[in-house]
Amino acid sequence: MNNTHIFTKLKTSFAPGLVVFLVALPLCLGIALASGAPPIAGIISGIIGGIVVGFLSNSNISVTGPAAGLSAIILSAITDLGSFQLFLCAGIIAGVLQVVLGYLRSGTIANFFPSNVIEGMLAGIGVIIIIKQIPLIFGVTSLSTLFNDGSILNQIHFGAVILTVISLGILLFWEKNPFLKKIKMLPGALVAVAVAILINFIWIQTNSSFAISGSNLVSIPTFQNASELANILVLPDWSGFLNPAVWIIGCTIALVASIETLLCIEASDRLDPLKRNTDTNRELKAQGIGNVLSALIGGIPMTSVVVRSSANINAGGVYKTSTIIHGVFLLLAILAIPFVLNLIPLATLAAVLVLVGYKLAKPVLFIHFWKKGYTQFVPFAATFAMVVLSDLLIGVAVGLATSVAFLLFGNLKKAFKYEKRNDLDTPVFHHIKLAEEVSFLNKSAIKTRLHSLPKNSVAYIDAKQSVYIHIDIVELIEDFINAHAKEKNIKVQISGFHKKYHAENPKNNIILQHRKSI
Repeated sequence: MNNTHIFTKLKTSFAPGLVVFLVALPLCLGIALASGAPPIAGIISGIIGGIVVGFLSNSNISVTGPAAGLSAIILSAITDLGSFQLFLCAGIIAGVLQVVLGYLRSGTIANFFPSNVIEGMLAGIGVIIIIKQIPLIFGVTSLSTLFNDGSILNQIHFGAVILTVISLGILLFWEKNPFLKKIKMLPGALVAVAVAILINFIWIQTNSSFAISGSNLVSIPTFQNASELANILVLPDWSGFLNPAVWIIGCTIALVASIETLLCIEASDRLDPLKRNTDTNRELKAQGIGNVLSALIGGIPMTSVVVRSSANINAGGVYKTSTIIHGVFLLLAILAIPFVLNLIPLATLAAVLVLVGYKLAKPVLFIHFWKKGYTQFVPFAATFAMVVLSDLLIGVAVGLATSVAFLLFGNLKKAFKYEKRNDLDTPVFHHIKLAEEVSFLNKSAIKTRLHSLPKNSVAYIDAKQSVYIHIDIVELIEDFINAHAKEKNIKVQISGFHKKYHAENPKNNIILQHRKSI
């Protein structure tokens, strides 16, 4: 690659990289906040995701960083383990497992999860994200604080409420205004943050009761030199590798992060103006290495993320250089302006996250699956409900089990078509037309139908459209012809059975004899 081409890539990617940085900065802080992790952990994740994963991946436009989809898992894990340092061990385990999945060529793993289960999981996460922001919106430490010591009004910080409303107003206005959406160098989240900082500065200067300070502001450790920076990095508690709960959390994160990444990669490739394809196995390896490095220095797990990838595409990004540039900007921000980041009110980040949560759990999504029928809606709703009421892993398991149950039930129903027919040249007969694929799961349904045929009747078993019939079904039909049909004086005619069934079981002479006679 010559110097001219490198310069062209840098020139083309600088503006998109800056845009992605401006979008990513509040999201990195907000998602770390929603995850119950230190705010700097989100920035670290964004830096590693941008620079390291951006370099290792062959995806040209996807952007990696802390993901809203993992925040519920991380929050629950940190709470259960009681230590962020222990949780970092789970991040390392997740990263190693992702690398292993990459070498096992598991890049198609997302294809085995139904879309309704995935969407139900994301919708549940969206609701959890919104619920977790309520204390920040009211400027309290927890929801229970609102109901302590008398009136709720006495506990609310009205400055936080006002900034939340203003920030949401800016974000929604930016989303709905076509002209402002075209100003790619000025994302709505960045404007909301800037306005909130300015308003709070005025409140502080005028000694207003609305002024926000202390625990209601972002808190990133500041440092003067490299040695101080090393001291503020949080390192894993290595004893976590002896804790079975840490391993379970690591496996859960590896699975969910891999699925979310692969789905985002698929979406990003569709949006790529040059229509390039990403090597998903290489992507899993890159994500795994990124998660290991992030956890080693105190960052939260990451995935490829849709919002930042879309911002990259919309800003004109066509090379992965823009992803790397966004990571460099995040690094410069934490090195050069941590004091500015510490001026950001948490209420504004809560507003950003409320909008993120809403996009994951839009009411139109529920309507969409409702219109697709109960076989699609029930697994979606079951996943959503269990994610919100229990945890993500149980929610996905329940959703998958529900989907499989509907699949099996549908398979049983579609085993055959039955009708009572009366053609002009034949007496009344019972027509049983087998489906294209008939498995052993259909044995019960077919047996019930055959044994329900009335005495002294005529039955026609039609397998002409069948591509596959399990040997158990063939033997069932033979047994019926040899025994039950004779006992009830039922005349059975069959067609469409092939010699391959005889090859599987040479005793299937009845099938061949009837085939020759028809």
